Amino acid sequence: MTFSEQLRKEADEVFEGILQHPFIRGIAEGNVPKQALIHYVKADYEYLSAFNRIYGLAISKCEDRSDMGFFQEQIGFVLNSEIHPHENFCRVAGVDYSELQGSPLPPTADHYVAHMSKAAYSGTIGEILAALLPCPWTYLEIGRAILEEKQPDTSHPFYEWISFYANGEIGEVTHELCRKIDRWAADASEKDKQKATLAFIKSCQLEYRFWDMAYTQEEWPYSLPADQQIQPLH
Repeated sequence: MTFSEQLRKEADEVFEGILQHPFIRGIAEGNVPKQALIHYVKADYEYLSAFNRIYGLAISKCEDRSDMGFFQEQIGFVLNSEIHPHENFCRVAGVDYSELQGSPLPPTADHYVAHMSKAAYSGTIGEILAALLPCPWTYLEIGRAILEEKQPDTSHPFYEWISFYANGEIGEVTHELCRKIDRWAADASEKDKQKATLAFIKSCQLEYRFWDMAYTQEEWPYSLPADQQIQPLH
């Protein structure tokens, strides 16, 4: 069993929990509440901006150019391709995508970014890979599970979202991240592999909480008025 296969086995319960979450079931059934879609897009837009910064930090720890090139390509993928599923959610919610950009991260999303940033700044490249991997991997499995269950056609409200994650580049990204972390693990110490495992599991747990955050429309307690809030850095 490869290291990435071990990671997936360790996180099986969390993956199953994500697939059964009300937000995910809503995507499958085509009936996610409008405000949940809006809250998700607001948070995910800023989360993905932070995700790109983590890719940039990962480049600084790469030892060969092929790895640098991979992370550079993924920055482009996030910037230019992952806007499409966002736009699908916005169309269903009846809002303009540009109106949902620039919001402060809700608590769970903020914690997720802090977790990945810690791995990127102080961890090995394996720990960084482990912290990043659950994002594409869980979305890949969500898309494929819904596609298999519902076999949606273009009349499904979330057809584009499902197709993007079930059939698109996200599978290639997941495969390459798994290959890289398996290569790293071949020479890593047991202590470093344990740290990577913990980073992976925590990211999986935060993926679940991210969906829950959007569904429940989580906000900071006693938040400031919109015109007084500190905006995300760009």
